[in-house]
Amino acid sequence: MERVAKLDQTGDWARRMAPSLDEIEALALEAYAGLPESFRALCGEIRFLVADFPEDNVVEEMGLDSAFDILGLFEGRPVADFDVTSTGQLPNRILLYRRPMLDYWAEHEESLGTLVSHVLIHEIGHHFGLSDGDMEALEAEVA
Repeated sequence: MERVAKLDQTGDWARRMAPSLDEIEALALEAYAGLPESFRALCGEIRFLVADFPEDNVVEEMGLDSAFDILGLFEGRPVADFDVTSTGQLPNRILLYRRPMLDYWAEHEESLGTLVSHVLIHEIGHHFGLSDGDMEALEAEVA
């Protein structure tokens, strides 16, 4: 993750565009692949979806003041339900919100790859009940 940010040190911001939805997804896939297998196993089959903003119902249901108040969301079955067969169940998915992430990135001193990795770890970790300490240790391990 950090390596990607260090390769592009041209400083040519005059022609550079904000990362696209596809580019954020590529960062997410790279970050996810770099997580320990034991952590990825919590997710089962998982999909990634990148959108500019969360749907209005997500903002409303979570009681957020703004669509910029959420960087990502994990949707899926709890790990305890994995051995229960269900039909019509979609795979787990992580939704990443590009515009809130770019806004956060602009205000902090970390690479975009590091931010995407942080969001993935925390969305998965919160969904499966990991402590903040567990997630911080995992972030340190993959940094």
